[in-house]
Order: sequence, then structure tokens, then C-alpha cells
Amino acid sequence: MADIQAPPAAEYTPSRKLGRALSNLLYSAEEIPVQMIRWNSEDGNYAGFSVGLVDGTSRMLQRMGYGLYELVTFWAPTYKCTYKPPYQGFCGQSGLREYNPNGGMSEFPAELGFQSYYRYSRTQLD
Repeated sequence: MADIQAPPAAEYTPSRKLGRALSNLLYSAEEIPVQMIRWNSEDGNYAGFSVGLVDGTSRMLQRMGYGLYELVTFWAPTYKCTYKPPYQGFCGQSGLREYNPNGGMSEFPAELGFQSYYRYSRTQLD
């Protein structure tokens, strides 16, 4: 019996690369408030409004650059002959892609409260 599997890079396609490019271009500005909030929660108000603003602006410009690069080259496998993003994020203990505020960037821009990680209803204990 043959073991038929998809290669490791099979989930990365030209359409995903194009979507990632558009996402990075359209939503890169969200990096500024996200970084301000993160720095504020870790180091206080002054860090949030100074370092957070500078860090967010830097990340926004990086995302815009990657978005433009991937928009122009979405049809070609450019990163190690695959359609994977040229920037590498942080892989946590769970093995899932996680956002690392001190280093790598996630594949898609950070979200500002559009996704809830909590259940919408509670279960009643007896």
C-alpha cells in the first residue's frame, strides 16, 4: 500500500500568496495600534506611546514591503522554490504559528478584536 501524502509546502499556493500580499498591504496599518497596546501592557504608557509607535511603524513598513514584493511575484515560487512567506514567524510549544512580538512576523497581520478566543455561551455546572 502506497502512502499518499501532500508535500510539506502543498498548502502554500499562488492564490494564498496573492491573498497574503493583499492582506499585508491592506491591513499593515493595524501593526501600529497592536504594537502600542502590547508595549503598553508590558512596559506601561510611556513605552506604549513611544516604543510601540516606532515599533508599529517599522512593522507596518515591513509588511507593506513584503506585501508589495509578494503582489508582484505571486505567480512565482520565490522563497526556497515554494510559495511560503519570506519572513518566518515563531513556532510555539503547540506547533502552531504564533505571533512573536520580539522577533518574527506572523504570516498574516495581527487582528484588532475581530476574533474571539472565548466561547459565546457558558455552560452551567450542576
